[in-house]
Amino acid sequence: MIVGLTGGIGSGKTYVAQLFENLGVPIYIADVEAKKIMNANNEVKKAISVLFGNEAYQNGTLNRKYIAHQVFTNKVLLNKLNAIVHPAVANHFEAWYKAQNCDFVIKESAILFETGGDKKCDHTILVIAPKNIRIQRVMDRDNITEKEVIERMKNQWDDGKKIKLASYIIENIDSFYVKKQVKKIFLTLNDDFV
Repeated sequence: MIVGLTGGIGSGKTYVAQLFENLGVPIYIADVEAKKIMNANNEVKKAISVLFGNEAYQNGTLNRKYIAHQVFTNKVLLNKLNAIVHPAVANHFEAWYKAQNCDFVIKESAILFETGGDKKCDHTILVIAPKNIRIQRVMDRDNITEKEVIERMKNQWDDGKKIKLASYIIENIDSFYVKKQVKKIFLTLNDDFV
């Protein structure tokens, strides 16, 4: 069984993924794997270089700051980048998933609903948090301005739209409460196999 885990930027989905991992659930972090693929897959590297030019890579490594600056203010470029990277990540996930030996895995993806990735999941978990908390988390984590965080948020659906599609919702404000929610969902998902 595939369980999709998603949430807007700064919602704390990586923290939630770690809690599930602590319970023994294999976790696939799509964003982390996408970064690896963009640096290691020659076909992907070539396509990105064609799209963004010579500045896309520095010494063979993706120039993330340059790319981020280009795509977070240009939806057309972002969509073109996603069209290059998402199929490669999907193929990588399929191979990873087939290699797992467990009842269910979690696929964490920031734009699970936006890309239609939820349709390939048996269940979905949405992590939510108030916008002001999310903005502050991202500013602290990425050392960027509030304006830059808000620009990135514009590329994701608002929580209201995602809540309607999610199987489970975790409100990430208090870590004790989040742990309780994760444990409850974990037990519910495991009950599917009993």
